[in-house]
Amino acid sequence: VRAVPGAGLRVPVWLLGSSLFSAQLAGQLGLPYAFASHFAPELLLEALALYRRSFTPSDRLAKPHAMAAINVFAADTDAEGVRLSTSMQQSFARLSTGKPGKLPPPVDDITTVLTPQQIEGAKGRLLYSAVGGPETVKRQLSDFIALTGVDELMVTGMMFDNAARIHSLEIVAEARAQMAMADAA
Repeated sequence: VRAVPGAGLRVPVWLLGSSLFSAQLAGQLGLPYAFASHFAPELLLEALALYRRSFTPSDRLAKPHAMAAINVFAADTDAEGVRLSTSMQQSFARLSTGKPGKLPPPVDDITTVLTPQQIEGAKGRLLYSAVGGPETVKRQLSDFIALTGVDELMVTGMMFDNAARIHSLEIVAEARAQMAMADAA
């Protein structure tokens, strides 16, 4: 493989997976490992533990280095963050019924468009999510890092409105800066 513009550079190779096999393989190969917990949360903790147990130092990496994905729906208020997350809830519900499509707009009350069973199913897919206003999201991100012990986060947030998605990422960036300052203190 010839990576352009990375030709001649030592671009880090990661193994991204959502299974125990990928975790074990990354560990055995001494590669950094990223887990797709933003849509396949069930095996996250087990996969990270297996990766760390299986890790063999390599010329690329002396010790395990892990990343996990988390959904983030950040807004100015907790209520708006919850509202923004309803697009993904609807999307996962549609996917589970074999009717995927474009990302639907958010709704004020998810119970008006999904059944209780669909809501529970979507919650399962979105288990690792940070949803709410700036302080709530910062706390949830910190809790996720503490739970998983990951070195890096992969942040995703599928939102109907692109401006809301950009604002969400700005909130995450500010939260991360505050967390880094607190860690340095």
